[in-house]
Amino acid sequence: MTSVYVDADACPVKSEAERVATRHGVPLFLVSNGGLRPPANPLVRTVVVDQGADVADKWIADRCGTGDVVITADVPLAARCIAAGARVLRHNGEIFTPANIGQQLALRDLMADVRAANPLATGGGGKGFTKSDRSRFLDALERELRAARSA
Repeated sequence: MTSVYVDADACPVKSEAERVATRHGVPLFLVSNGGLRPPANPLVRTVVVDQGADVADKWIADRCGTGDVVITADVPLAARCIAAGARVLRHNGEIFTPANIGQQLALRDLMADVRAANPLATGGGGKGFTKSDRSRFLDALERELRAARSA
């Protein structure tokens, strides 16, 4: 059975994911270290994991598989979920695939090195989350959920 897993700490599209999952009648797991208000929706399960680095990621990676959809901005988690057979997308609608995950991991590592080499600590911060990002996310989640359910 298809499920949707959301790496919910700092995820700006939890309500959109809930709306799409509910429309499709599939369970949605909001996984975080805490601080989320449990929704009244019976299809949504709030999972609070222990504090610690990557505990929520491990919970998701250990449970997702073929036919599931994972929403995360965490590239190493995306790689683990793809390896498990899940479909993975970012909250801005970008899709992680087996074809692009290696490049995404390499870019992540490169950018970490660049940030570490910046002695003045200038720059930083990513682009803001826009209405078009939200719209792209909704379209991408709809497509990925349909593909996951038909797989």
